[in-house]
Amino acid sequence: MTQPVVLIAEELSPATVDALGPDFDIRHCDGTDRAALLAALPAADALLVRSATRVDAEALAAGSSLKVVARAGVGLDNVDVRAATQYGVMVVNAPTSNVVSAAELAVALMLAAARHVSPAHAALRRGEWQRSRFTGIELFEKTLGVVGLGRIGVLVAQRLSAFGMRVIAYDPYVQPGRAAQMGVRLVDLDTLLTQSDFVSVHLPKTPETTGLIGAAELATAKPGMVLVNAARGGIVDESALYAALKEGRLAAAGLDVFDTEPCTDSPLFELDNVVATPHLGASTEEAQEKAGVAVARSVRLALSGELVPDAVNVQGGVIAEVVRPGIGLTEKLGRIFTGLAGEVASTLDVEVRGEITAHDVRVLELAALKGVFADVVEDAVSYVNAPLLAAERGLEVRLVTEDTSPDHRNLVTLRGTLADGSEVSVSGTLVGIAQRERLVEVNGFSVDIEPTAHLAFLRYEDRPGMVGTIGQLLGDAQVNIAGMQVSRERQGGRALVTLSVDSAIPVEVLHEIEVAMGADNVRAVDLEPTA
Repeated sequence: MTQPVVLIAEELSPATVDALGPDFDIRHCDGTDRAALLAALPAADALLVRSATRVDAEALAAGSSLKVVARAGVGLDNVDVRAATQYGVMVVNAPTSNVVSAAELAVALMLAAARHVSPAHAALRRGEWQRSRFTGIELFEKTLGVVGLGRIGVLVAQRLSAFGMRVIAYDPYVQPGRAAQMGVRLVDLDTLLTQSDFVSVHLPKTPETTGLIGAAELATAKPGMVLVNAARGGIVDESALYAALKEGRLAAAGLDVFDTEPCTDSPLFELDNVVATPHLGASTEEAQEKAGVAVARSVRLALSGELVPDAVNVQGGVIAEVVRPGIGLTEKLGRIFTGLAGEVASTLDVEVRGEITAHDVRVLELAALKGVFADVVEDAVSYVNAPLLAAERGLEVRLVTEDTSPDHRNLVTLRGTLADGSEVSVSGTLVGIAQRERLVEVNGFSVDIEPTAHLAFLRYEDRPGMVGTIGQLLGDAQVNIAGMQVSRERQGGRALVTLSVDSAIPVEVLHEIEVAMGADNVRAVDLEPTA
Protein backbone atom coordinates (compact mmCIF):
# COMPACT_ATOMS: atom_id res chain seq x y z
CA MET A 1 0.00 0.00 0.00
CA THR A 2 1.28 3.46 -0.90
CA GLN A 3 2.20 5.51 2.14
CA PRO A 4 0.43 8.87 2.65
CA VAL A 5 2.66 11.80 1.67
CA VAL A 6 3.46 14.40 4.33
CA LEU A 7 4.97 17.56 2.86
CA ILE A 8 7.09 19.64 5.25
CA ALA A 9 7.41 23.14 3.81
CA GLU A 10 9.54 24.77 6.51
CA GLU A 11 12.26 23.77 8.92
CA LEU A 12 10.84 21.82 11.85
CA SER A 13 12.53 20.12 14.77
CA PRO A 14 13.86 16.55 14.34
CA ALA A 15 11.39 15.54 17.05
CA THR A 16 8.57 16.45 14.65
CA VAL A 17 9.71 13.92 12.08
CA ASP A 18 10.24 11.34 14.82
CA ALA A 19 6.69 11.92 16.07
CA LEU A 20 5.29 11.29 12.58
CA GLY A 21 6.85 7.85 12.64
CA PRO A 22 7.62 5.45 9.78
CA ASP A 23 4.12 5.24 8.31
CA PHE A 24 4.45 8.21 5.96
CA ASP A 25 6.36 9.27 2.87
CA ILE A 26 7.94 12.47 4.21
CA ARG A 27 8.95 15.04 1.61
CA HIS A 28 10.38 18.55 1.90
CA CYS A 29 10.09 21.76 -0.06
CA ASP A 30 10.70 25.47 0.47
CA GLY A 31 7.27 26.89 1.25
CA THR A 32 8.44 30.42 0.47
CA ASP A 33 9.23 29.33 -3.11
CA ARG A 34 5.73 29.55 -4.53
CA ALA A 35 6.41 27.55 -7.66
CA ALA A 36 8.09 24.75 -5.72
CA LEU A 37 5.24 24.64 -3.22
CA LEU A 38 2.52 24.46 -5.88
CA ALA A 39 4.45 21.76 -7.74
CA ALA A 40 4.83 19.61 -4.62
CA LEU A 41 1.26 19.96 -3.30
CA PRO A 42 -0.68 17.66 -5.69
CA ALA A 43 0.96 14.58 -4.20
CA ALA A 44 0.57 15.65 -0.57
CA ASP A 45 -1.96 14.23 1.87
CA ALA A 46 -0.74 16.55 4.63
CA LEU A 47 1.12 19.87 4.66
CA LEU A 48 3.19 21.05 7.64
CA VAL A 49 4.15 24.73 7.83
CA ARG A 50 5.20 27.37 10.30
CA SER A 51 4.57 31.06 9.61
CA ALA A 52 6.37 31.78 6.34
CA THR A 53 4.37 29.55 3.97
CA ARG A 54 1.18 31.07 2.57
CA VAL A 55 -1.59 28.47 2.42
CA ASP A 56 -4.33 30.22 0.45
CA ALA A 57 -7.08 29.09 -1.90
CA GLU A 58 -4.61 28.64 -4.76
CA ALA A 59 -2.40 26.34 -2.68
CA LEU A 60 -5.40 24.39 -1.40
CA ALA A 61 -6.70 23.93 -4.94
CA ALA A 62 -3.30 22.61 -6.00
CA GLY A 63 -3.34 20.15 -3.11
CA SER A 64 -6.09 18.00 -4.57
CA SER A 65 -5.26 15.14 -2.17
CA LEU A 66 -4.81 17.30 0.91
CA LYS A 67 -6.63 16.15 4.01
CA VAL A 68 -4.91 18.30 6.63
CA VAL A 69 -2.83 21.47 6.89
CA ALA A 70 -0.84 21.70 10.11
CA ARG A 71 0.64 24.94 11.43
CA ALA A 72 3.42 24.25 13.92
CA GLY A 73 2.49 27.15 16.17
CA VAL A 74 -0.48 29.08 17.45
CA GLY A 75 -1.33 31.83 14.92
CA LEU A 76 -3.04 31.02 11.62
CA ASP A 77 -2.55 34.31 9.81
CA ASN A 78 -0.87 32.50 6.90
CA VAL A 79 -3.59 29.85 6.47
CA ASP A 80 -6.95 30.57 4.81
CA VAL A 81 -9.11 28.54 7.19
CA ARG A 82 -12.36 29.36 5.39
CA ALA A 83 -11.02 28.16 2.04
CA ALA A 84 -9.62 25.02 3.68
CA THR A 85 -13.04 24.21 5.11
CA GLN A 86 -14.64 24.68 1.69
CA TYR A 87 -12.13 22.22 0.23
CA GLY A 88 -12.80 19.76 3.07
CA VAL A 89 -9.28 20.15 4.44
CA MET A 90 -8.73 20.04 8.18
CA VAL A 91 -6.59 22.80 9.68
CA VAL A 92 -4.74 22.10 12.89
CA ASN A 93 -2.36 24.11 15.03
CA ALA A 94 -0.61 23.74 18.36
CA PRO A 95 -2.60 26.05 20.63
CA THR A 96 -0.79 25.24 23.86
CA SER A 97 2.75 24.77 22.54
CA ASN A 98 3.98 28.28 23.26
CA VAL A 99 1.89 29.32 26.24
CA VAL A 100 4.71 29.09 28.78
CA SER A 101 7.20 30.79 26.45
CA ALA A 102 4.78 33.61 25.64
CA ALA A 103 3.90 34.15 29.30
CA GLU A 104 7.56 34.27 30.29
CA LEU A 105 8.34 36.80 27.55
CA ALA A 106 5.48 39.03 28.73
CA VAL A 107 6.94 38.98 32.23
CA ALA A 108 10.41 39.67 30.82
CA LEU A 109 9.15 42.67 28.85
CA MET A 110 7.35 44.01 31.90
CA LEU A 111 10.46 43.77 34.07
CA ALA A 112 12.65 45.22 31.32
CA ALA A 113 10.27 48.16 30.83
CA ALA A 114 9.93 48.80 34.55
CA ARG A 115 13.71 48.83 35.04
CA HIS A 116 14.74 50.52 31.77
CA VAL A 117 16.90 47.53 30.85
CA SER A 118 17.07 48.28 27.13
CA PRO A 119 18.18 51.97 27.25
CA ALA A 120 20.48 51.32 30.21
CA HIS A 121 22.18 48.53 28.30
CA ALA A 122 22.52 50.72 25.20
CA ALA A 123 24.00 53.58 27.25
CA LEU A 124 26.53 51.28 28.88
CA ARG A 125 27.61 50.00 25.49
CA ARG A 126 28.20 53.60 24.46
CA GLY A 127 30.52 53.96 27.46
CA GLU A 128 28.02 55.93 29.58
CA TRP A 129 27.48 55.14 33.29
CA GLN A 130 24.09 56.75 34.05
CA ARG A 131 22.65 55.15 37.18
CA SER A 132 20.49 58.10 38.19
CA ARG A 133 18.90 58.40 34.76
CA PHE A 134 17.50 54.88 34.80
CA THR A 135 15.72 54.71 38.13
CA GLY A 136 12.91 52.19 37.74
CA ILE A 137 9.86 51.00 39.66
CA GLU A 138 9.08 47.79 41.53
CA LEU A 139 6.29 45.38 40.69
CA PHE A 140 5.77 44.49 44.36
CA GLU A 141 2.37 45.61 45.72
CA LYS A 142 1.42 47.16 42.40
CA THR A 143 -1.81 46.38 40.52
CA LEU A 144 -1.55 44.24 37.40
CA GLY A 145 -4.34 44.40 34.84
CA VAL A 146 -4.55 41.37 32.56
CA VAL A 147 -6.55 41.96 29.37
CA GLY A 148 -7.67 38.50 28.33
CA LEU A 149 -7.71 35.69 30.89
CA GLY A 150 -7.03 32.79 28.55
CA ARG A 151 -4.25 30.23 28.87
CA ILE A 152 -1.42 32.75 28.58
CA GLY A 153 -3.17 35.43 30.59
CA VAL A 154 -3.68 32.97 33.43
CA LEU A 155 0.00 31.99 33.40
CA VAL A 156 1.05 35.65 33.51
CA ALA A 157 -1.34 36.31 36.40
CA GLN A 158 0.05 33.33 38.31
CA ARG A 159 3.66 34.33 37.79
CA LEU A 160 3.18 37.97 38.68
CA SER A 161 1.08 37.11 41.72
CA ALA A 162 4.30 35.57 43.01
CA PHE A 163 5.88 39.03 42.70
CA GLY A 164 3.35 40.28 45.23
CA MET A 165 1.14 42.04 42.68
CA ARG A 166 -2.62 42.49 43.02
CA VAL A 167 -4.27 41.11 39.87
CA ILE A 168 -7.41 42.32 38.14
CA ALA A 169 -8.57 41.23 34.69
CA TYR A 170 -10.88 42.10 31.84
CA ASP A 171 -12.42 39.20 29.95
CA PRO A 172 -16.15 39.14 29.13
CA TYR A 173 -16.02 35.39 28.45
CA VAL A 174 -14.77 34.33 31.89
CA GLN A 175 -17.08 33.79 34.84
CA PRO A 176 -16.27 35.81 37.99
CA GLY A 177 -16.24 32.62 40.07
CA ARG A 178 -13.54 31.04 37.95
CA ALA A 179 -11.44 34.20 38.12
CA ALA A 180 -11.91 34.36 41.89
CA GLN A 181 -10.57 30.81 42.23
CA MET A 182 -7.32 32.12 40.75
CA GLY A 183 -7.25 35.13 43.04
CA VAL A 184 -8.20 37.48 40.19
CA ARG A 185 -10.97 40.11 40.31
CA LEU A 186 -12.86 40.70 37.07
CA VAL A 187 -13.54 44.31 36.06
CA ASP A 188 -14.55 46.17 32.93
CA LEU A 189 -11.87 47.57 30.62
CA ASP A 190 -12.27 51.17 31.79
CA THR A 191 -11.83 50.15 35.43
CA LEU A 192 -8.81 48.05 34.58
CA LEU A 193 -7.09 50.92 32.79
CA THR A 194 -7.77 53.44 35.53
CA GLN A 195 -6.64 51.16 38.38
CA SER A 196 -3.68 49.26 36.92
CA ASP A 197 -0.02 50.18 37.35
CA PHE A 198 0.91 47.53 34.79
CA VAL A 199 -1.24 46.16 31.96
CA SER A 200 -0.49 43.01 29.97
CA VAL A 201 -2.52 42.20 26.83
CA HIS A 202 -3.40 38.58 26.04
CA LEU A 203 -6.26 38.57 23.54
CA PRO A 204 -6.61 37.07 20.06
CA LYS A 205 -6.84 39.56 17.22
CA THR A 206 -10.41 39.72 15.93
CA PRO A 207 -12.58 42.47 14.43
CA GLU A 208 -13.84 43.11 17.97
CA THR A 209 -10.39 43.37 19.58
CA THR A 210 -8.60 45.33 16.84
CA GLY A 211 -7.95 48.82 18.22
CA LEU A 212 -9.44 47.82 21.57
CA ILE A 213 -6.92 50.02 23.39
CA GLY A 214 -6.77 53.28 21.48
CA ALA A 215 -6.45 56.98 22.16
CA ALA A 216 -9.64 57.24 24.24
CA GLU A 217 -8.69 54.29 26.43
CA LEU A 218 -5.10 55.44 26.95
CA ALA A 219 -6.36 58.90 27.88
CA THR A 220 -8.12 57.38 30.89
CA ALA A 221 -5.22 55.13 31.91
CA LYS A 222 -3.64 55.53 35.32
CA PRO A 223 -0.74 58.01 35.04
CA GLY A 224 2.62 56.27 34.89
CA MET A 225 1.16 52.96 33.70
CA VAL A 226 3.42 50.40 31.98
CA LEU A 227 1.79 48.59 29.04
CA VAL A 228 2.93 45.24 27.62
CA ASN A 229 1.61 43.66 24.43
CA ALA A 230 2.95 40.22 23.61
CA ALA A 231 -0.30 38.96 22.08
CA ARG A 232 -1.11 40.36 18.62
CA GLY A 233 -0.28 43.60 16.90
CA GLY A 234 -3.18 45.96 16.28
CA ILE A 235 -4.99 45.34 19.57
CA VAL A 236 -3.18 48.40 20.90
CA ASP A 237 -3.29 51.39 18.55
CA GLU A 238 0.41 52.09 17.91
CA SER A 239 -0.06 55.78 17.03
CA ALA A 240 -2.05 56.39 20.21
CA LEU A 241 0.54 54.46 22.23
CA TYR A 242 3.36 56.53 20.76
CA ALA A 243 1.55 59.75 21.69
CA ALA A 244 0.86 58.58 25.25
CA LEU A 245 4.51 57.58 25.76
CA LYS A 246 5.88 60.71 24.14
CA GLU A 247 3.70 62.93 26.33
CA GLY A 248 4.65 61.03 29.49
CA ARG A 249 1.12 59.83 30.27
CA LEU A 250 2.46 56.25 30.15
CA ALA A 251 5.75 55.41 31.84
CA ALA A 252 6.90 52.69 29.47
CA ALA A 253 5.86 49.92 27.08
CA GLY A 254 7.08 46.44 26.26
CA LEU A 255 6.18 45.21 22.77
CA ASP A 256 6.69 41.91 21.01
CA VAL A 257 4.04 42.32 18.30
CA PHE A 258 3.18 45.01 15.78
CA ASP A 259 0.33 45.95 13.51
CA THR A 260 2.38 45.14 10.41
CA GLU A 261 5.13 42.52 10.57
CA PRO A 262 7.98 42.30 10.00
CA CYS A 263 8.36 45.75 11.53
CA THR A 264 11.82 47.33 11.50
CA ASP A 265 10.88 51.00 11.28
CA SER A 266 8.48 52.48 13.82
CA PRO A 267 8.39 55.78 15.73
CA LEU A 268 8.09 53.66 18.85
CA PHE A 269 11.66 52.43 18.37
CA GLU A 270 12.91 56.00 18.84
CA LEU A 271 11.66 56.14 22.43
CA ASP A 272 13.90 55.16 25.34
CA ASN A 273 10.88 54.04 27.35
CA VAL A 274 10.02 51.31 24.86
CA VAL A 275 11.57 47.85 24.94
CA ALA A 276 10.75 45.86 21.81
CA THR A 277 11.42 42.38 20.45
CA PRO A 278 10.65 40.92 16.98
CA HIS A 279 7.71 38.63 17.84
CA LEU A 280 9.72 36.23 19.98
CA GLY A 281 6.84 34.89 22.09
CA ALA A 282 7.12 31.36 20.69
CA SER A 283 10.84 31.53 19.94
CA THR A 284 12.20 29.07 22.46
CA GLU A 285 13.59 25.64 21.74
CA GLU A 286 10.97 24.10 23.98
CA ALA A 287 8.03 25.83 22.29
CA GLN A 288 9.21 24.94 18.78
CA GLU A 289 9.63 21.30 19.70
CA LYS A 290 6.27 21.15 21.47
CA ALA A 291 4.57 22.71 18.43
CA GLY A 292 6.14 20.31 15.96
CA VAL A 293 5.40 17.23 18.02
CA ALA A 294 1.82 18.35 18.68
CA VAL A 295 0.96 18.90 15.01
CA ALA A 296 2.72 15.68 14.02
CA ARG A 297 0.40 13.79 16.34
CA SER A 298 -2.58 15.69 14.92
CA VAL A 299 -1.53 14.78 11.38
CA ARG A 300 -1.41 11.11 12.33
CA LEU A 301 -4.93 11.32 13.74
CA ALA A 302 -6.25 13.28 10.77
CA LEU A 303 -4.83 10.88 8.17
CA SER A 304 -6.37 7.94 10.02
CA GLY A 305 -9.77 9.67 9.98
CA GLU A 306 -9.86 10.18 13.73
CA LEU A 307 -11.02 13.18 15.71
CA VAL A 308 -8.31 15.81 16.12
CA PRO A 309 -8.84 17.89 19.27
CA ASP A 310 -6.65 20.73 17.92
CA ALA A 311 -8.54 21.09 14.62
CA VAL A 312 -9.62 24.71 14.28
CA ASN A 313 -12.27 24.24 11.58
CA VAL A 314 -14.19 21.45 13.27
CA GLN A 315 -17.21 22.26 15.38
CA GLY A 316 -17.16 21.29 19.02
CA GLY A 317 -14.34 23.36 20.46
CA VAL A 318 -12.57 21.97 23.49
CA ILE A 319 -13.89 18.47 24.16
CA ALA A 320 -14.67 17.69 27.79
CA GLU A 321 -13.19 14.48 29.17
CA VAL A 322 -16.66 13.11 29.98
CA VAL A 323 -17.72 13.63 26.35
CA ARG A 324 -14.76 11.87 24.72
CA PRO A 325 -15.85 8.25 25.45
CA GLY A 326 -19.12 8.92 23.64
CA ILE A 327 -17.44 9.89 20.37
CA GLY A 328 -16.60 6.35 19.30
CA LEU A 329 -20.02 5.08 20.39
CA THR A 330 -21.82 7.79 18.41
CA GLU A 331 -19.80 7.09 15.29
CA LYS A 332 -20.81 3.41 15.55
CA LEU A 333 -24.43 4.45 15.97
CA GLY A 334 -24.09 6.42 12.74
CA ARG A 335 -22.86 3.36 10.86
CA ILE A 336 -25.61 1.21 12.35
CA PHE A 337 -28.18 3.85 11.40
CA THR A 338 -27.06 3.78 7.75
CA GLY A 339 -27.00 -0.01 7.76
CA LEU A 340 -30.57 -0.14 9.06
CA ALA A 341 -31.79 2.59 6.69
CA GLY A 342 -30.11 1.24 3.58
CA GLU A 343 -30.02 4.78 2.22
CA VAL A 344 -29.16 8.35 3.21
CA ALA A 345 -31.97 9.81 5.31
CA SER A 346 -33.63 13.12 4.48
CA THR A 347 -33.52 14.31 8.10
CA LEU A 348 -31.42 13.25 11.08
CA ASP A 349 -31.78 14.20 14.72
CA VAL A 350 -28.80 13.53 16.96
CA GLU A 351 -30.42 13.40 20.40
CA VAL A 352 -28.16 13.60 23.45
CA ARG A 353 -29.69 13.17 26.89
CA GLY A 354 -28.42 13.13 30.45
CA GLU A 355 -25.64 14.63 32.56
CA ILE A 356 -23.29 14.88 29.58
CA THR A 357 -25.34 17.77 28.16
CA ALA A 358 -23.88 20.06 30.82
CA HIS A 359 -20.88 20.13 28.46
CA ASP A 360 -20.47 21.07 24.81
CA VAL A 361 -21.61 17.96 22.90
CA ARG A 362 -21.53 19.32 19.35
CA VAL A 363 -18.70 16.93 18.55
CA LEU A 364 -21.20 14.07 18.87
CA GLU A 365 -23.16 15.49 15.94
CA LEU A 366 -19.95 15.34 13.89
CA ALA A 367 -19.23 11.80 15.08
CA ALA A 368 -22.74 10.74 14.05
CA LEU A 369 -22.31 12.22 10.56
CA LYS A 370 -18.90 10.61 10.17
CA GLY A 371 -20.47 7.26 10.95
CA VAL A 372 -23.50 7.84 8.74
CA PHE A 373 -21.33 8.43 5.67
CA ALA A 374 -18.45 6.04 6.45
CA ASP A 375 -19.97 3.22 4.39
CA VAL A 376 -21.71 5.44 1.82
CA VAL A 377 -18.94 7.34 0.00
CA GLU A 378 -15.75 6.08 -1.57
CA ASP A 379 -13.51 8.79 -0.14
CA ALA A 380 -12.41 8.78 3.48
CA VAL A 381 -14.88 10.57 5.75
CA SER A 382 -13.42 12.97 8.29
CA TYR A 383 -14.77 15.30 10.95
CA VAL A 384 -14.28 18.17 8.49
CA ASN A 385 -15.92 16.82 5.35
CA ALA A 386 -18.81 14.96 7.03
CA PRO A 387 -20.96 18.13 7.32
CA LEU A 388 -20.12 18.95 3.69
CA LEU A 389 -21.25 15.48 2.62
CA ALA A 390 -24.52 15.99 4.52
CA ALA A 391 -25.12 19.33 2.83
CA GLU A 392 -24.33 17.93 -0.63
CA ARG A 393 -26.88 15.15 -0.13
CA GLY A 394 -29.57 17.37 1.32
CA LEU A 395 -29.49 15.74 4.75
CA GLU A 396 -30.96 18.10 7.33
CA VAL A 397 -29.19 17.55 10.65
CA ARG A 398 -30.28 18.76 14.06
CA LEU A 399 -28.61 18.37 17.46
CA VAL A 400 -31.16 17.93 20.26
CA THR A 401 -30.09 17.99 23.91
CA GLU A 402 -32.03 17.24 27.08
CA ASP A 403 -30.50 17.22 30.56
CA THR A 404 -32.74 14.41 31.81
CA SER A 405 -32.53 10.76 30.76
CA PRO A 406 -35.11 8.51 32.47
CA ASP A 407 -33.50 5.11 31.87
CA HIS A 408 -29.79 5.82 31.41
CA ARG A 409 -27.27 8.20 32.91
CA ASN A 410 -26.49 9.38 29.37
CA LEU A 411 -28.10 8.37 26.11
CA VAL A 412 -27.36 9.12 22.45
CA THR A 413 -30.09 8.46 19.88
CA LEU A 414 -29.94 8.88 16.11
CA ARG A 415 -33.43 9.32 14.69
CA GLY A 416 -34.02 9.93 11.02
CA THR A 417 -36.69 10.07 8.35
CA LEU A 418 -36.25 8.25 5.04
CA ALA A 419 -37.50 9.27 1.61
CA ASP A 420 -40.67 7.18 1.98
CA GLY A 421 -41.52 8.82 5.30
CA SER A 422 -40.53 5.86 7.47
CA GLU A 423 -38.40 6.40 10.55
CA VAL A 424 -35.17 4.72 11.67
CA SER A 425 -33.74 5.05 15.15
CA VAL A 426 -30.86 3.59 17.11
CA SER A 427 -29.70 4.41 20.65
CA GLY A 428 -26.59 3.68 22.67
CA THR A 429 -25.07 4.39 26.05
CA LEU A 430 -21.93 3.81 28.09
CA VAL A 431 -22.13 1.68 31.22
CA GLY A 432 -19.95 1.01 34.25
CA ILE A 433 -16.60 2.36 35.34
CA ALA A 434 -15.03 1.01 32.14
CA GLN A 435 -17.59 2.97 30.06
CA ARG A 436 -18.55 -0.09 28.00
CA GLU A 437 -20.54 0.59 24.85
CA ARG A 438 -24.08 -0.80 24.71
CA LEU A 439 -26.72 -0.71 22.03
CA VAL A 440 -30.04 -0.17 23.88
CA GLU A 441 -32.68 0.59 21.24
CA VAL A 442 -33.27 -0.22 17.58
CA ASN A 443 -36.32 1.09 15.73
CA GLY A 444 -38.37 1.24 18.91
CA PHE A 445 -37.31 -2.20 20.19
CA SER A 446 -35.43 -2.31 23.51
CA VAL A 447 -32.14 -4.20 23.25
CA ASP A 448 -29.01 -4.57 25.34
CA ILE A 449 -26.03 -5.76 23.35
CA GLU A 450 -22.45 -4.72 22.67
CA PRO A 451 -21.94 -3.08 19.25
CA THR A 452 -19.26 -5.48 18.06
CA ALA A 453 -17.66 -5.62 14.63
CA HIS A 454 -20.39 -7.75 13.04
CA LEU A 455 -24.09 -7.25 13.76
CA ALA A 456 -27.36 -8.35 12.21
CA PHE A 457 -30.94 -7.21 12.78
CA LEU A 458 -33.87 -9.47 11.83
CA ARG A 459 -37.49 -8.30 12.10
CA TYR A 460 -40.34 -10.79 11.78
CA GLU A 461 -43.70 -11.86 13.17
CA ASP A 462 -43.21 -13.49 16.59
CA ARG A 463 -43.72 -17.26 16.52
CA PRO A 464 -41.95 -20.37 17.88
CA GLY A 465 -38.86 -21.90 16.29
CA MET A 466 -37.27 -18.76 14.88
CA VAL A 467 -34.24 -18.72 17.18
CA GLY A 468 -33.48 -22.34 16.30
CA THR A 469 -33.79 -21.57 12.58
CA ILE A 470 -31.29 -18.74 12.87
CA GLY A 471 -28.84 -20.84 14.87
CA GLN A 472 -29.07 -23.74 12.43
CA LEU A 473 -28.45 -21.67 9.32
CA LEU A 474 -25.58 -19.71 10.85
CA GLY A 475 -24.04 -22.91 12.19
CA ASP A 476 -24.19 -24.51 8.75
CA ALA A 477 -22.37 -21.42 7.41
CA GLN A 478 -19.70 -21.66 10.15
CA VAL A 479 -20.70 -18.26 11.56
CA ASN A 480 -20.39 -18.25 15.34
CA ILE A 481 -22.95 -16.32 17.40
CA ALA A 482 -21.33 -14.16 20.09
CA GLY A 483 -24.56 -12.69 21.41
CA MET A 484 -28.26 -12.80 20.62
CA GLN A 485 -31.28 -10.97 21.95
CA VAL A 486 -34.97 -11.20 21.07
CA SER A 487 -37.20 -8.19 21.60
CA ARG A 488 -40.88 -8.00 20.77
CA GLU A 489 -43.77 -5.58 20.85
CA ARG A 490 -46.09 -8.23 22.34
CA GLN A 491 -46.65 -11.96 22.14
CA GLY A 492 -47.41 -12.81 18.54
CA GLY A 493 -46.60 -9.31 17.37
CA ARG A 494 -43.56 -7.99 15.60
CA ALA A 495 -40.20 -9.09 17.02
CA LEU A 496 -36.58 -8.18 16.47
CA VAL A 497 -33.56 -10.45 16.78
CA THR A 498 -30.29 -8.60 17.31
CA LEU A 499 -27.21 -10.70 16.62
CA SER A 500 -23.55 -10.21 17.39
CA VAL A 501 -21.41 -12.63 15.41
CA ASP A 502 -17.69 -13.32 15.13
CA SER A 503 -17.49 -12.94 11.35
CA ALA A 504 -19.48 -11.23 8.64
CA ILE A 505 -22.60 -13.11 7.56
CA PRO A 506 -22.45 -13.93 3.81
CA VAL A 507 -25.18 -12.27 1.73
CA GLU A 508 -26.58 -15.60 0.57
CA VAL A 509 -26.89 -16.83 4.17
CA LEU A 510 -28.74 -13.68 5.16
CA HIS A 511 -31.14 -14.31 2.29
CA GLU A 512 -31.69 -17.90 3.46
CA ILE A 513 -32.48 -16.67 6.97
CA GLU A 514 -34.86 -14.04 5.60
CA VAL A 515 -36.79 -16.61 3.58
CA ALA A 516 -36.83 -19.23 6.35
CA MET A 517 -38.14 -16.74 8.93
CA GLY A 518 -40.47 -14.90 6.62
CA ALA A 519 -38.72 -11.77 7.90
CA ASP A 520 -39.89 -8.41 6.61
CA ASN A 521 -36.57 -6.68 7.29
CA VAL A 522 -33.06 -8.13 7.50
CA ARG A 523 -29.97 -5.96 7.85
CA ALA A 524 -26.31 -6.73 8.48
CA VAL A 525 -23.93 -4.07 9.74
CA ASP A 526 -20.16 -4.43 9.83
CA LEU A 527 -18.33 -2.01 12.11
CA GLU A 528 -14.78 -2.92 11.17
CA PRO A 529 -12.50 0.15 10.78
CA THR A 530 -12.91 2.01 7.49
CA ALA A 531 -9.50 3.71 7.58
